[in-house]
Amino acid sequence: MKKSLLALSVLAAFAGVAHAQSSVTIYGVVDMAIQHESGASKNGATTALDSGEQSGSRLGFKGTEDLGGGLKAIFDLEMGINADNGTSSQGGLAFGRQAWVGLAGAFGSVTMGRQYAPIFIATDTIDPWDAGFNSTGGGPQAGVGTSTGGLLGMFGTPFRTNNTVNYTTNDLSGFTGSAAYSFGEVAGDNSASRQIGLSGTYAAGPIVGTVAYHKANDAAGFAKKILFVGGIYDFTVAKLHAAYGKTTTDLNTVDTKAWMLGTTVPFGAATFIATYTHVKDNTKANENKGDQYAIGGTYALSKRTNFYTNYAYTKNDANSNAGNLAYAPGVNDKLVNFGIRHKF
Repeated sequence: MKKSLLALSVLAAFAGVAHAQSSVTIYGVVDMAIQHESGASKNGATTALDSGEQSGSRLGFKGTEDLGGGLKAIFDLEMGINADNGTSSQGGLAFGRQAWVGLAGAFGSVTMGRQYAPIFIATDTIDPWDAGFNSTGGGPQAGVGTSTGGLLGMFGTPFRTNNTVNYTTNDLSGFTGSAAYSFGEVAGDNSASRQIGLSGTYAAGPIVGTVAYHKANDAAGFAKKILFVGGIYDFTVAKLHAAYGKTTTDLNTVDTKAWMLGTTVPFGAATFIATYTHVKDNTKANENKGDQYAIGGTYALSKRTNFYTNYAYTKNDANSNAGNLAYAPGVNDKLVNFGIRHKF
């Protein structure tokens, strides 16, 4: 009887240790905004209550398990939510934002599944409208820069890739790098629908600099190639943001260049944001430029809850549709919103 009690005590102790070495976190974002837009529909202006204007509304489950020797198993399952009507975003996928598992250790991390492209994380890091990472967990905020479309929208940056193996280094004296390979899974042709992503970021002191590249093949093997270069300098009283992007295709169906200058200025619990973005569509011989002027800000009610507001005006030449915000080339787009975001 004593031996049985001792065995049960030892088993309970080991169970407690195993439980302490594993963790699962439930996290999420609920983001809602009232906004008014003209130029997005040929039928006239629209006033709407929309979800995810600063950061995509979501519910996620992430966890780690200590495997010993500094090695950990990691995973993240994250679903997108349209909080205005309760439906799933990302085309109705169950875990459309993220769904991956991997290992992390002294070598860095290797993850496999549906996940953010390296160029997305690089762009999101520089974007004044959506800079940084969700402090409650779950990776990048993955918003679309409130009503501006942000760098992600204006530069045409891909968000996520399926069937992806991604390697990311640990912090190496301020430098981190990522390399991703997405299987096309086309029988008899390994290059068809394949995607490759690379990025390198340096962040130390007041400087953040990043370079990223993404190549996505179509079903016939023809590639779309995207280059992104960006940086931030923190003057303490304000941050200066700058970015350049270029997108081309093997078939010359896409050839765009874009650049952005912006600033973020803190005022206690508030942050003022302003950007100017220029986009040129080189597939058109003339009247091919678009310019966006955006201004706005956020106000933190707490570490998890904030108000935000933004006004953006996108002016297009006759053959331009910068960020595809307008319903047709040559149409100007105006959008103003006011929203609230809560992270948990």
